[in-house]
Formats: sequence, C-alpha cells, structure tokens
Amino acid sequence: MKAHLQAHLRNQVAALFFLLPVATALVALPATVMAQPAAPALRSLEVTSDDGLRAGAELEFTVEGTPRARVNLRINGIRRDIALMETERGVYTGSYTIKRQDRILPANPIRATLRLRNRNIAVNYSFPAGMANSQAAAPVPPVAVLKIERFSVAPIEKIEPGAELKFSLNGPPGGSAEIEIPGVSRVPMREVRPGVYEAAYTIRRNDNLMPSRPMVASLRVGDQTVKTNLTQALTADAKPPVLRNLAPREGEAIIDRATISISATFDDAGGVGVDPKTVQVVVSGRNVTADSDITAQFFTYRADLPLGRHTVDVSARDRAGNAVRKTWSFDVVVPVGAVPATVPLQITSHANNAIVEGGTTLVRGRTAPGAVVDIKVHAVAPIAGLFGVNQDVLTQRVQADANGNFSFNFAPQLPLPGTRYEVTMVSNKADLSTESRLVLFQKQR
Repeated sequence: MKAHLQAHLRNQVAALFFLLPVATALVALPATVMAQPAAPALRSLEVTSDDGLRAGAELEFTVEGTPRARVNLRINGIRRDIALMETERGVYTGSYTIKRQDRILPANPIRATLRLRNRNIAVNYSFPAGMANSQAAAPVPPVAVLKIERFSVAPIEKIEPGAELKFSLNGPPGGSAEIEIPGVSRVPMREVRPGVYEAAYTIRRNDNLMPSRPMVASLRVGDQTVKTNLTQALTADAKPPVLRNLAPREGEAIIDRATISISATFDDAGGVGVDPKTVQVVVSGRNVTADSDITAQFFTYRADLPLGRHTVDVSARDRAGNAVRKTWSFDVVVPVGAVPATVPLQITSHANNAIVEGGTTLVRGRTAPGAVVDIKVHAVAPIAGLFGVNQDVLTQRVQADANGNFSFNFAPQLPLPGTRYEVTMVSNKADLSTESRLVLFQKQR
C-alpha cells in the first residue's frame, strides 16, 4: 500500500513538471501577440477579355485573397480604380469595358490592393501573354456549338426593394448556369426540367443596381461555356423618357462667345433608363452625335456657333424601346444692344453635367457686385439604391462680394452613386434678375 502511494505521488510530481514549461510559455506570451489578426493576403488574379485590349472589349477580373475585405485594381492608362465585389468567400470579381480614351499597354502592371480594416496589401500582376492580340473565339465543340436558346425575366411593376426578379433560361440539359447582376451579385440557376434553368432574386434596399449595364447569363456544359445578355426590360415600361434641364433654354439669347455648350439630361424615372446608343443630336440641321458626350443620364455638345438662331433636335429610346424627341431653339447675339440689360451670372467652379465626389460639394460663381443670389439644390436619386427618393438638399440666399464673387456648398444626406443634382440660381440686383441652372452627377463607385 505504501509503495503504491509513493508511486502515485511520483506520477503526480512528474505530471506537474511536464505541465510547467507549457504554463510558463503561455504566461510569458504577450497578450498583443495572441490577439494580433493574420496579415491580409492576395493569392491570385485572373483576367480575361472578349476582344484583347481593344476599345469596347470587356475585361473580367477574379481575385482570391483574405475574405471580408475591399479590393481595388489600378491599371496604368485607365483613369479610375476598378472596384471588385466579394461574390464568394475570399473571391472578388469585377469587370471593366475599355474606353476609346484609355491607353492600356500589355506591359502595364495591374496593381491589386486589398484592404482589411486598417491594414492593406498591394501586389502587381501582369496581363496574360498575347492578350493584346487575342480575339474573342466562339467555343467549337466536336459535335455541336453550345447555345443558349432563350434568356428572359418576368417583368415587374417597379424596380424597388422587395420586388422579386424571376429569370428563366433554355439550353442544353445537364449544365450549370448563373446570372451576373451588375452591381449586385452572381445568382446561381437551378435546372428544374431538362434544359430549363430558373432563378429568383429579391431586390434589397442597399443594392446598387446598374441598369445601364446588361445582366449576363452563363451556361456551362462539360468544358464549354456560353454567355448571353438579357435584352428584355425588367419592368413593363410603357412611359417614354423626358428631356430636362435644357441648355441653352428655349428662346434664350446667348451673347456671342468662344464656345457654347448645348446639353440636357434624360429622366426615365421608374423606367429602365435611356440607351446611349440610340441618342441622336442634331444642331441646326447638322448631325453632331459623334462629337457629343453621351451617357444614359445626359448629353453635352460644345462648339463655336455663328450669330443667329439655332435649333436643337434630340431623339433617344429607353431600353424598353420607348422613344422621346425634343426640339427647341435659341439665339446667338452680339453683346451690344442686342438683348435687354441683365444681371450677369456665371458658374466658375463646375461645367454643366460635371461629376462630383461624395461629401460636401463647393460651387463658386460670379455675378454683379453686391447682387443677391437665391439658390435651390434638388437631388434626383437613380433607379437603383433607395428607389424613387428625391430630396431638396439646399435652399439658401447669398450675397456677392464687391467683385461679384459668391459661393455655396451642399452635402446630401444620402449621396447615392448616379444621383442627379439640379441647381437653380437666380441673381437679383435693383429691378433686374437672371436665372441659371447647373446639373451635377454623383460619381459612380
């Protein structure tokens, strides 16, 4: 019994000595080291193109790295960063359509930056060899070409949070299909019957839907993949768009100057948006569409115009096929004795239809010394995001200084990407007044 007790005590002491080094190590390890998160990591970048590095080609990017982070790409020759979205855990995807003014060389690096909380990592990648000369090639299987026969959506009454989009695709059976909703996510489709794939997506309040970009369905069968765009409107849109904020205004007399800017905004509230490819601009009988800046939100044409009356004829269609046409005229006159005396009013900080960043926007202008300027700023939200939300951002009266300079700033509560800010200014001095309008657009993320 005594020998048994001694052996038991020896085992307990030995066990204590085995535990002591571990316990000492745990106590000695600093708490900051134990709590330090793993460093963010970028593991790979894949880039594909449907037409090399030519203007109009669409580049698609896939990055793998630390999950729940923010990933941006910067390419020399492209003016803005390309933001990627996390579509799966640790997988970030995005796309970019090459513009005519872009200057991308195959040797230009693709710099990927991953930010996680207050830490970030940046890695340079290269374009795949031969991408500059690559052409999009349709997959040619040994027996038949893979083809999507039909890709459709059940129209909804209004694009708003809670509305459900129901998609259907017809093609070869036994494949896997998905839909890319620009600005939202990739939605997998389920094969409900042989060759019939379906999916549903409920619009969320914080979605940044991009109606100007098409929804794309992908179908993969074996080693082949085929894609097609949704050409159908999401809504049963029977209402044509409207041209607003005409500049110059109907019947306005413009004092002759070096360059005159002609512009208007497209308003398709509740609809699917204007298709920029359908916009046509004719000034005094001359088609100037190719020389105009055209987007789904506005058009702008700048030129030297001779004295006299000029007409503007603008036509366009929205993505549902509804047509709009607007014609108006204005006069270019000499400055002396051609028009009644007015209060001068000029915006010096922004061009019409300029893009502004988020946060506070400062607007500067010039008018008659000591004149009083009444200012109103109205925000028109885009189709996506918080749908149909318009707000009066600013109502203010300011007085110009002794040199005629004045300024004001505004900061909307909800600076949604693509929001249109309509700024109205009326300058008053003595019995004279002049009105001017300025349209600004919130930068797309």
